[in-house]
Amino acid sequence: MNKSYLSKYINRYKKQFFIALTFLILETMGDLIQPTIMSKIIDNGVKRGDMNYVLKLGGIMLLMTALGAICAVVRNIVSSRVSQSFGADLREDLYIKIQDFSFDNIDEFQDASLITRLTNDVNQIQNFSHGMMRVFVKAPVLGLGAIVMAFILNPKMALILLGVVPVVGIVIALNLKISYPIFTEIQKALDKVNGVMREYLAGIRVVKAFNRFDYEQERFRKVNQNLKGITLKGMRITAVFNPVVALVVNIGIVLVLWFGGLGANVGNMEVGKIMAFINYMTQVLFALMIMTRVLNMYIRAKASAERIGEVFKAENTILTKDAPIPIIGVKGQLEFEKVYFRYHSGSRYVLEDIDFSAKPGETLAIIGTTGAGKSTLINLIPRFYDVTEGKIKIDDIDIKDISFNELREKIGIVPQKVLLFTGSIKDNIKWGDKDATDEEVEKVAKIAQAHGFIMSFNEGYDTYLGQGGVNLSGGQKQRISIARALIKKPTILILDDSTSAVDLITERNIRKGLKEYLKDTTTILIAQRITSVMDAEKILVMDRGKIVGIGIHEELMKDCEIYQDIYHSQIGKEVHSLDV
Repeated sequence: MNKSYLSKYINRYKKQFFIALTFLILETMGDLIQPTIMSKIIDNGVKRGDMNYVLKLGGIMLLMTALGAICAVVRNIVSSRVSQSFGADLREDLYIKIQDFSFDNIDEFQDASLITRLTNDVNQIQNFSHGMMRVFVKAPVLGLGAIVMAFILNPKMALILLGVVPVVGIVIALNLKISYPIFTEIQKALDKVNGVMREYLAGIRVVKAFNRFDYEQERFRKVNQNLKGITLKGMRITAVFNPVVALVVNIGIVLVLWFGGLGANVGNMEVGKIMAFINYMTQVLFALMIMTRVLNMYIRAKASAERIGEVFKAENTILTKDAPIPIIGVKGQLEFEKVYFRYHSGSRYVLEDIDFSAKPGETLAIIGTTGAGKSTLINLIPRFYDVTEGKIKIDDIDIKDISFNELREKIGIVPQKVLLFTGSIKDNIKWGDKDATDEEVEKVAKIAQAHGFIMSFNEGYDTYLGQGGVNLSGGQKQRISIARALIKKPTILILDDSTSAVDLITERNIRKGLKEYLKDTTTILIAQRITSVMDAEKILVMDRGKIVGIGIHEELMKDCEIYQDIYHSQIGKEVHSLDV
């Protein structure tokens, strides 16, 4: 397994781990001694009719059984605590690592794969660690101990055991070599199942609206059948190797009975020792079967450990400086200087030669054709992605020189795709500021034109929202999202087409409220409707990742053909209705 990241957990829990192993070994030693005691009871007690001897050694066997049970209870308690704590710590550290990822990192791994690594892969390693403290270590100790005890009883007969072990070792090695790649594929197939399922649940309303159940069932059937096929392939290998191990060991038991019987007939072997030998052969069989199971679990855990290791090894593509520049009293002057951006090296530029500025208190509106790069541009401001070339500055400070926390604390974002969390409406608004008072929550809700519909609910601001705010309309979700951003009192406010689902009158009232509430805030507004941008102090027109026009409405109507096209395509529907 990958020990580079597991070493810290090994060091953290090694004392408790060794305590569990100590009790496990004591339990195993008791199991190993009992067949020898039993042979003495038969050969020295039962054979001679000495009941005192039988009762004495029988009492010792009972005592050792009781001590073994106590050791097993302690070992189970310690192993359960250690494995659960280890799993919880690993899962939490992995979650924190993913939280620190840039969008590039998340795009690389994919959401579904990260979910599988957080759940199934962590469980595989946790189960293996639990098994290590329960039966996995016991198996080799029991197997080796049984061979040693067999040699003490009868060295010649013990040679049968020495003949069995190498054959089984070869079988196990073949199992390991063949199985590992298959179990790695199983985890990847599980990623695909989770991906399809997650996509379906996220878009279930669209699926229902277009009645595409057959299509979705077929998609799921393909990935599910793929998972089934690969899993069956792995299980078939296990189904072949486990019986082979059992067959080899059982052949050894038959040989013990054969040669033991011959020895008993000529008086060279006592019946008690033959029974003890059979017990030791059974223990060896148990040990080898468990070790085969261990290796199967090890293969899965190793594959999972490497997948988790890939996440821990991944370097954040967006780095902050060791000594970032503190931003105190920031005003919100925003500048893009010859910015170029592409998502991956070698791919085409999504943004080219972006050069503009926005003053504190100014509203900069961005409009353009679909796919022009508007949302990509504003994703660069809070450093969800880093520029490929050029600089972005806030108050003449390169944002790469500012810590993530300080930079994002100054920015309020209303994303194009609104996401609300399970909880009350008040809780969702206070995501922007957990210390906000009820009065502040109500104030920003009024500015966002959300107070009215919130109070129409029986529970008001305490109304419980399902996952993603499923019990709200699109416009209601957008308004709560705006309130959530406003309560931060941001220096820079980014609105990414955040009023597309509200009516024109409500949108106008929101814009009016924003202007009064955030007089000194730099506002970046992306919109599809031209009426949303016409009043802005500066309008930036984009097409195919480039700025093709910049100025106020009147200037663009004279000089920018694309702006004119957008205006003429919408003017009849919206402008007259607002008397602009």
